[in-house]
Parts: sequence; C-alpha cells; structure tokens
Amino acid sequence: MKILDELPESVSIYEVSPRDGLQNEAAQVATHAKVRLIEALVRSGLKRIEITSFVSPKWVPQMADADQVAQMAQAPEGVRFSALVPNGRGLERAQQAGLGEVAVFLSASQTHNLKNVNKTIEQTLHAFDRVIEPAVAAGGRVRGYVSTVWGCPYEGEIPIADSLRLAKTLLERGCYQVSLGDTIGVGTPLQTRRILDAMLAEIPAERLALHLHDTRGTALANLLVGLSMGITNFDSAVGGLGGCPYAPGAAGNLATEDLVYCLHGMGIETGIDLEQLWQAGQVAEALVGRKLPGKVHVAGVRSLAH
Repeated sequence: MKILDELPESVSIYEVSPRDGLQNEAAQVATHAKVRLIEALVRSGLKRIEITSFVSPKWVPQMADADQVAQMAQAPEGVRFSALVPNGRGLERAQQAGLGEVAVFLSASQTHNLKNVNKTIEQTLHAFDRVIEPAVAAGGRVRGYVSTVWGCPYEGEIPIADSLRLAKTLLERGCYQVSLGDTIGVGTPLQTRRILDAMLAEIPAERLALHLHDTRGTALANLLVGLSMGITNFDSAVGGLGGCPYAPGAAGNLATEDLVYCLHGMGIETGIDLEQLWQAGQVAEALVGRKLPGKVHVAGVRSLAH
C-alpha cells in the first residue's frame, strides 16, 4: 500500500445527485427543477454527471420523467451526461434521448440484487447482453456499478472474491470503469484497504471508482485510503443527497462539497469551483425542501475555501 504522501495531483468526480440523489425522494421533484440542478452542477465545473435513470416508473416513480430530463438538459462541450439503464429498453430510451454514456448496476449480494431489481445476479448479467455490448458497438460508453461491496443489509459482509468477479466481468464485457459501492456505509479504512488490495492486484486503478455512503461518518476516511492506493475516480452527490430504498438505514452519498473541500485542502485539483458548488447545494435543498447534510456550507464557503 502506498503511503499518504503519495497523493495524486488531480481526481475526477462523478456527480450522482440528479439520479442517485433524488431517486429515493418521496415527493415528486418537477422536471424543470431537476434540469435547474443539473445546470447548477455544470456551472460548478463538474464534467461527469449522471442525470437520470431509464427504469420503470412503477419501481422508481421519481425517474418517470427521464426522457424529458435528458432532452431538456444539454451538456456543454467537455461535459458528459450519463444515465442508469437496467436493460435493453432502457438503453434504447437513453440513445433516443441522445446520451452517449450509460451505466449498468448490480449487487455483489444475491439478496440485495433480488430486492433491488427482482433478478438474480446471473439473470442481471444476462440482461446486460442487450446493454453493454450493443452500447459499445454503437460507439457509446458504459460504466458499471457493483453495490454492497463493503456489506449488505440482508447478508452482512460480502466475500471480496464475489465483488472482484463481478467487477472483472463488467470490465471484460466492455465497461470502461466500475464503481465499487459501500451502499449502506459500513466500510472502515482497513476493510477498504483489503478490498482495494484484492481489486488492484487484477484491475488497473484508473478503471475503478469508489462510491461511498456516509452512514457512519467514515466516507472521507475510506476515500483517503483509496487516494493513497492510487484511486482517482470518486462518486458523490451534492449536499449528501441519496440513499437506497432497498438498503434500510443507509444515509446519503458522500457530499460533493465535503469531498471537494477535503481534496482542495490537500492540494489535489478537481476543476470544481467550491463556491459555485455550494450554490448548487442550495438549489438541491430548495428542490427537496429540507436542509441537507453536506457540511461545507454550514460556516460559509468563502471562509472555508481559502
């Protein structure tokens, strides 16, 4: 394991608040409001934003307007929008909306996967036959998610070998990157080290990302372990939005404001304007109608950013 002095000069942040951050909200967020959030995130300098999910509105009502969001939100040059898709129909909708990147998802836990998508892991991989290879063949990009890598609310700790097998499978099939998810926020730094030791023995660091939830306040600690081991891609959500409907008790994602503040404080470039990011957090709070757990804006971004 590398020591903490060997930190990267820059990292890439993959913003998930318009999709992962909003999907669990009970009150429907208006389409134009979602687009307003996306535009605020773009102004902050974020270059990779997951804007929606092309899933059945029966299962995720908050994403019922995916087609409209994708059509209304226009990515400026240098910014890449993506969307989560579970199957071939989802890919078709994403392509019709003009998105050049999609993401696929499955869990390392059989129980969580069944509850989340009503399929076994192997059935889910089979469904990807109509997503990964066709998307790549059409000139698109595909990102993969493996959830519950650190632990499952139903099965407890998941063998690292199970997560490694799935990550390698997604990469071999054409995903350019796999995001490893601490879906319920149970991860600790030494556990993160063990997971990454196994992953990095067989997968290049640039093809992995960390998707950390902050249920127990350990997301930044786990992130530091990832940084020290060469990981330079991280998922986060402005304001700490998020949560999984099939992960009882899980808190939101690592807040993008907290992530950027931490990275900038260590001299690591992100390309993000922290004050504009704080403004995006204000937009997110207005959308959901409550104070969000992102901490940077509590004392005022100007006093903390310099």
